[in-house]
Amino acid sequence: METSAAVLHEVGKPLVVERVEIAALKPRDVLVRIGASGLCHTDFEVMRGSLPLPLPIVLGHEGAGVVEAVGNEVTRVRRGDHVVCSWSPNCGHCFYCDQGEPILCEPLVAAVGAGTLPDGQSRLSLRGARLHHFSVVSSHAQHSVVPEAGAVPVPKEVPFDRACLIGCGVMTGVGAAVRVARVAPRSSVVVVGCGAVGLNVLQGARLAGARTIIAVDVSERHLAMAPGFGATHTVHAGREDPAAAVRALTGGRGADYAFEAAGNEASLQHTLEAARPGAAVVILGKTAVSAKVSLRFGSLMGEKRIVRSSYGGARPRVDFPRLAQAYLDGALRLDELITHRLTLADINAGFEGMERGEVTRAVVVF
Repeated sequence: METSAAVLHEVGKPLVVERVEIAALKPRDVLVRIGASGLCHTDFEVMRGSLPLPLPIVLGHEGAGVVEAVGNEVTRVRRGDHVVCSWSPNCGHCFYCDQGEPILCEPLVAAVGAGTLPDGQSRLSLRGARLHHFSVVSSHAQHSVVPEAGAVPVPKEVPFDRACLIGCGVMTGVGAAVRVARVAPRSSVVVVGCGAVGLNVLQGARLAGARTIIAVDVSERHLAMAPGFGATHTVHAGREDPAAAVRALTGGRGADYAFEAAGNEASLQHTLEAARPGAAVVILGKTAVSAKVSLRFGSLMGEKRIVRSSYGGARPRVDFPRLAQAYLDGALRLDELITHRLTLADINAGFEGMERGEVTRAVVVF
């Protein structure tokens, strides 16, 4: 069959919406008719070359839609199910899966790097030539082929443009607070960088019962949004010293939990400086994989527990339905994250707005 998809042919060039071919499903494949797909900075990293992957490639990894067909060995989903796509469909039995670290699943990591599905093959082609998958999802398309474990059913009452956010930004941010750091009730939290992921860390901290939740950013727009997601205080990093401001709000010690979600050297340093001795520090933001950073060594001291997290400790089959239900119950905010809704034809405009800092989350709606 054919479908429309946004294809990246060359680094530094716009995406091209083209008709691509989808091969026959393998036994464990699921064909999802995408209802909505969120634009994430990780997509943009591939477009700009800071995350090198094989080209041409169909981008998108934050998708939700309806199951349209399944392979003959699929048992977890069926046609008509509403699903959120997971970019971490781990195998469950490799070395890292056995260690309880499914985000490091060896077949998954190999597939992402090669631009394939976990079986090492592609289901996509363009004019007879192979196309690559992005993060085993490729949701910037009308249809996506994902592994069975990558299609997670959620309640049909959640609109697709809200549901897709659960598949990356929401899981990453909320999970960082409640699962990775395990924020304690009545504790203090600082979040440096309050874009889509940082806002979700804020609401994760709120859900965990933190008492003092401090949002740090240089964007007036993001700081204005932060209280709606749980921030009790905001700090403009361009006007005051974030670490001094955080210490003033936390009895002079610094935050119990510190999250970096901006992805640059300055934000890393601010996060470390704002964390009290013994704090948990979670690094979420990203820069170019080959970039080197320079940090004040003293800021690493004080028995701080520093961890890098890519997906908020996700257990998609458990967490996605819970997050979806939390939205339906009014406990999780998703509507407010979306600042732009686009057609597939306008996807490049969405990424341009992201580059200018005008977008919190843009979503392609089919």
